[in-house]
Formats: sequence, C-alpha cells, structure tokens
Amino acid sequence: MRAVVTGAEALLVDLPVEQPRTDAVQSFVKQETVMVELTTDDGASGLGYSYTIGTGGTAVLAMLRDHLLPALVGQDAERIEAVWARLLAGTRATAVGAITSLALAAIDTALWDRRCRTLGLPLWVLAGGAKDRIRVYDTESGWLHLPLEELVTGCATAVAAGAGGVKVKIGRPSRAEDAERLQAVRDAIGPHAELMVDANQAFDLGEALLRARDLEAVGAAWFEEPLPADDVRGHERLAAATSVPVAVGESLYSPGQFAEYLARGAATVVQPDVARVGGITPWLRIAQAAQAHHVPVCPHFLMELHVSLCGAVGGSGWLEHIPQLRAITRDELRIQDGSALMPEHPGLGIDWDRDAIDGMRVA
Repeated sequence: MRAVVTGAEALLVDLPVEQPRTDAVQSFVKQETVMVELTTDDGASGLGYSYTIGTGGTAVLAMLRDHLLPALVGQDAERIEAVWARLLAGTRATAVGAITSLALAAIDTALWDRRCRTLGLPLWVLAGGAKDRIRVYDTESGWLHLPLEELVTGCATAVAAGAGGVKVKIGRPSRAEDAERLQAVRDAIGPHAELMVDANQAFDLGEALLRARDLEAVGAAWFEEPLPADDVRGHERLAAATSVPVAVGESLYSPGQFAEYLARGAATVVQPDVARVGGITPWLRIAQAAQAHHVPVCPHFLMELHVSLCGAVGGSGWLEHIPQLRAITRDELRIQDGSALMPEHPGLGIDWDRDAIDGMRVA
C-alpha cells in the first residue's frame, strides 16, 4: 500500500553542549541539530534528525531545502530503501560526503520514524529486535582538557555508578603524560572495568605503533581513531601489529568505506554514526556487514537513537553514553545494571519536546 509524501519541512535547532568537550583535534562547540518532519497522504508523520558539532548546519539545511526535500515529495514513504537510493542518486556531485550524508540521514530517520509509528512498534523491534538492552560505557568523564585529578575522579565515579567502562581521550603534549593519565584511570577503575582510548586521528603510523604499547600495558579495550580515517593501509598495519583492537568509524560516511576496512582487517571494532553514514538504512547495512566479519558494532555518539539500533542487531557491543538531547526531549535513556534498556514507545524511541524545539529553533 502506497503512502505518498505530501509535505516535508527542515529546521535547525542549536543545542549548547551539556559540558565542555575537547579531544586531540577539536572542541565540541554546539550541536547544530537539523530536523526533518514529513507527512503522508494517509495522515501519518515522521520526525527525523541529524547533527553537526558546531559548523556546517546551515549547509545541511540548504541541501535539504534546495534539493532533497523537493525530490522527496511525491515519493512512496513505505519504500524507504528505494527513496534513499533515489535521493542519493540525485546528489552524485556531492556524494560521498559529509553534507549529503547528514542531510540524507535527517530524511531517512524521519521515514523510519513514520513507519514505526504507523505500525505501532519501537524502532529496535521493527529493525530486527535482536536484544532488549546494551552495555553502556561513559565518555563524559574522559575529555582531554580535564586535569588529571578530575579525570580520575570522574572515571571512577562513572564506573561506581554502573558504567561498564570509560573512554579516555589522548593527545596531550607528550606520550608520557598520556600514559600517566591512562595508568591513573586504570588504577582508579580497577581491572574489571573496560578502558576505551580515543586519539581522534591525531597520530601517524609510527606514533600510533608506539602508543599501542602504552595501551597494551593498561589493558585497553580498543584504540579508537589512531590515524586519519582515510589511511586504511595504516590502520591495517597497526591492527596487525598490536593486540589492542582498532576502532574506526565516526569519520566514515558510506557503507563502502566500512566495507574496505572490514575486507582488509583494518578495524576490529566499527563505530558507524547513523547521521554521518546517511541514516538508519545504510547503518543497518554496515552492521550486517560487520556481523558477517565477526566485528562488533559500537556506534559513535547519538545514544538516544543508537540505543535502538544496538537493540536491532545482534552484533552490537557497546553504547557510548554522552547525553545531549535533554534540552529538547521529555525522557532520558533508562540504564539498569550497566546496560541501557530499549525504548518502549513507537518510533525512534525519542520523546521530543515540541515546545522546546520551537523555542531553540534558529532557522
């Protein structure tokens, strides 16, 4: 049965960061939240979203308003895969790329939201229903700018509160300082909590090989973005040289880029970001490919949406805990015994506060 898209609107909401966030190469300035609401001729609607961390939001909005939304109207909302492929084909001159992927994601998540609401099912059930909870690790306690004492206290507090692990950013002025910080966190959280380590693409291969020794010494759960994301060969060599799993994905923008990493054994953890890869439709493809390679999926950021995608697929490993939507939502992630529980209401699993969204709308 057809459900024709009769209208689609895009808007931009700026959300201040809930706390200062810095890594080796950048600061999280604000969350530019790009939202798309669509309606269909059967009276149904869907609300989807995407984001940037401070720049490019108006470019994503222009891509939507000038090109993608006019092409979306008249499409059959039930045929999400076909709509996604058709819209991608209409942006060949700008794909694969961040702006196009972020714009497609806002549309694709709106289409999935509409489908879930129409059928009365949560996203995690409709997209697969593999598990009803997912382990959580904390990133908010591990930012690079934090003094050593505050870093250690925050990580220990997160684990004491039930997080199964913490992520610590590296890239301080010296390797010795980073190693000292990692060891101090390991001593504070004990041997049983996981310690994830993130370099945010700060190193070359030689430096990453040296750093991997420090990570082995503290029993790191993974070495995240050690090299520039386009250096697949470098990641392949690093993965072969260290016992620490290599995690890649937040800076990749298509299933094809993940496929190359998986085929070459260059990533032993993949971290697709549903906004940056173009939506739920390609995210699920990536997750299925990773599962076929026996590589866990531990998505980047967007915990409010990724919790449902982790519940949809069997190969999910961890959910990253970084709250960011509390200013425009009415509920929060439910965490029990170190795991996030799947949302129960139909749709993406996010209870949006429409009045708050209107109040923070900038375009």
